[in-house]
This record gives sequence, C-alpha cells and structure tokens, in this order.
Amino acid sequence: MNYETLYAFSLATAALAISPGPDNLYVLTQSLANGKKYGLATTAGLISGCLVHTTLLAFGLSVIIRESDALFLGIKILGAVYLLYLAIIVYRSDSALEISGEKGPKKGLGQLFKQGFVMNVLNPKVTIFFLAFFPGFLFSDTLSTVLQFYALGLVFMFVSGVIFCGIAVLSGTISKFLVHNKNVGPVLKWLQIIVFIGIALYLLLSEK
Repeated sequence: MNYETLYAFSLATAALAISPGPDNLYVLTQSLANGKKYGLATTAGLISGCLVHTTLLAFGLSVIIRESDALFLGIKILGAVYLLYLAIIVYRSDSALEISGEKGPKKGLGQLFKQGFVMNVLNPKVTIFFLAFFPGFLFSDTLSTVLQFYALGLVFMFVSGVIFCGIAVLSGTISKFLVHNKNVGPVLKWLQIIVFIGIALYLLLSEK
C-alpha cells in the first residue's frame, strides 16, 4: 500500500476544497444568510452526494481497468486533458469573489441537506471530475480497485467535509477577510490552476 499516494491525494483534495468554487461559495453564502448550522446542513448534503459519484466510478471504471490496459490509459489521458481544460477555464475567469449575505426565505435544515445532495448528485461535472481525478491515485497492488475507489471517495468526502464545515463555522470571519483583502481572489485562482495542472501531470506520469 502506497501511503504517499494517499497523502498526495489528500493534499490535492484540500487545495481544491479551499479554492473558490460553486460548492464552497454556496456553503459560505448559506451560512452568511441563514446561520452556521444551515451551512453545515448544506455541507452534509453536498458531501453525501459524493458517495453516489464514488459508487458509479468504483463499479464502472473497475471493470474497464480489469478488461483493458490500453483503454484505462486512454481514460487517464482524457482525464488529464479535462483537468488542463479546467485550468484554462479558471485562468480565463474573473478572479473577483462574489459573496452575497442577503437574507431570503429561510429553508429548513432538511431542505438544505436535500438541496445540497440533489445539487451534487445531478451535476454531471462531478462525475466527470471524479473520473479524471481518481484513477491516478490508486494506491495498492493487493486491494481491489472497487475498495480503492471507495477509500479515495471517503478520503475526498472527509477532507472536503472538514474544510466546508470550517467555512460554515467561520463564515463571518472569512467573508470579512475576503472583502478587506482584494488580493485573495487572484491567489486562490492561481492555486486552483496550479492544482489542476499538477494533478493532470501526475495522471500522465502515473502507472497503473
């Protein structure tokens, strides 16, 4: 078992969770608008949805890995290309962070959990991202690929969940910091670009 691979996966996941994206900004705005526990409920829904994508990946891609080395190599190359495409999209995007703490009709905790879950499960970009991100981080020659994908999924959920919960709990402090520090946006933007490019290169260089 290669623990260095798991550490690298954890660090990459943490960097992506910290970088501004629709999920963590949604958690931040829900926390600002309705309160910390509502941000935590949103986080729980979003993270739970990842289990669905992990299951699809584990049972779908594991068959491909067993059947064809060449096809798996092709998937890794396409995954790397997709991650480089995401890096280009981020590069072209505005680095300014839009944060709205305006209060609207307050939803219940269960509603926010359900909304976060559905948002995640019905987002095909999450499945594509998992497909691009996970294959290069398989960490064992003895464990089945299904178990390895589930292990990576649980690590992804845990690391992202901890960071998203931190965003919810510290939402007021974070929003004030972002408002008063205009240079944070560009820094986080380039962090995201570097992480996408780094994972793409890692995928291309990694072996099955």
